[in-house]
Amino acid sequence: MRKLILAAGLVCTLSACGGGGGLFNRQRPDEFAVSRQAPLVIPPDFALVPPAPGTPSAAAVDSKSAAMDAMFGGPAQRSAGESTTLNAAGRANAAAGVRSSVGDPATEVVDKGATTRDIVAAPEGDGQDAKAVAPQ
Repeated sequence: MRKLILAAGLVCTLSACGGGGGLFNRQRPDEFAVSRQAPLVIPPDFALVPPAPGTPSAAAVDSKSAAMDAMFGGPAQRSAGESTTLNAAGRANAAAGVRSSVGDPATEVVDKGATTRDIVAAPEGDGQDAKAVAPQ
């Protein structure tokens, strides 16, 4: 008798689980049907003009150089005196990556001593308080 009651209870319990595919086959609400989508409206922009024939497309412009020009204004024209000084100093012979190799830990430097360090680290001034001491 107990087995019959247990089997009947099991059948009643499992009948509630019927309905086909269970979790994966139920009807869910469509999230896109909940609210109406507003129609796409493009406001008129009268400042836009079609590109002229023969002009480069926007994809052909180098974005890195355009950004550098926008931030820093491009290379400045040098005066005649500055150009002469740079040419006399050997501007054409300078290595392109010299600034990268100067900060390299493997770069050999010459220790100029404490006096040079003191001169470089001295506070900036107009020279009114400068004093000279003659060696004895």
